[in-house]
Amino acid sequence: MWPGNLQVIERVKYPGGEIQLQKREQHYEIIYNGVFLMATYNGASERAAVRSALEIVTRRYKEGIRMLMGGLGVGFSLQEALQWPQVVRVLTAEIEEAVIRWNRTFLGDFNGGVLHDGRVELLKEDFVKVVQREAHRRVPEACYHVVLVDTDNGSTWLSRPANELLYRKSGLEQIRDCLLPGGVACFWCSSPEKEFEGRLQQLYRNVEYTSVLEQTGQEGGFYLCLNREGL
Repeated sequence: MWPGNLQVIERVKYPGGEIQLQKREQHYEIIYNGVFLMATYNGASERAAVRSALEIVTRRYKEGIRMLMGGLGVGFSLQEALQWPQVVRVLTAEIEEAVIRWNRTFLGDFNGGVLHDGRVELLKEDFVKVVQREAHRRVPEACYHVVLVDTDNGSTWLSRPANELLYRKSGLEQIRDCLLPGGVACFWCSSPEKEFEGRLQQLYRNVEYTSVLEQTGQEGGFYLCLNREGL
């Protein structure tokens, strides 16, 4: 955790709980139902996840890269993706209106104002529903080169109970169905999860976990999974 006195900027209550933006010194933190989600002093692992996924897919697909992202956070993953000129579209789902608003105000100076980029299509929608809808399209021009799941701290540490569907076999199959052959699914996890890793290995190839040291000294990480050919 970043040092400094805590200042609550805004607290928003929803039928499903509460989301809070708070500040420590110059940095912001987002808390959801008491669960720490993201802060502007972190982000190394989120950026590394996007960078690693794009390094893989751009070896095969040289241009016209399309990405599907679940979770806006403080905008760091989106900012990393937009730094790649090969990326032409990023469909981003964020269910919380407050998070979208904060990215346009308090967090904009940290993420470079990513929501103003014309390549971004932002949906105020449940990512689970977005994946289910996109998975049914299954034509090459509608599929994605990268799908990033960054809605939780892992399959065992959910921000919302409904997100469990993303980590079940059926949800993982739907995420796979959103991908082009040789595309990459990326799942942010605060630490390795062996049971979840086993499910990933049943559906994808080259499943690898990478750990990244954050500025605070804590570790974050992500699973990269390569889509099998011909699916």
